Amino acid sequence: MSDSERHHSSQPSRDPSLLGDIQNPNLIWAKGTLFLALGMLAAGILISRMPGLPEIALLCICIWAFCRAYYFAFYVIEHYVDPTYHFAGLSSFAKYAWTRWRSGDRDS
Repeated sequence: MSDSERHHSSQPSRDPSLLGDIQNPNLIWAKGTLFLALGMLAAGILISRMPGLPEIALLCICIWAFCRAYYFAFYVIEHYVDPTYHFAGLSSFAKYAWTRWRSGDRDS
């Protein structure tokens, strides 16, 4: 197969820069800003539909608790419990926790 045939093949090219991590600081800031805006919009809609303060307080506790759980999975395990573990997403953490639980290794 010649270079021109390979270049014009029917298979889509896989540019690793399109599939890899974002490295441009401006795009990272934009992504963070979009997450913040999405969270504020969703919270605003939920709060506008809620009947009272107890429900709003529970929503705030729920958000705070899930943020702390994510921080635990992401940072605390890697830096304080098991330096050999490297966070690669919540499914990676679930597999890690399940494997440790099944092996009985809960002290280290």
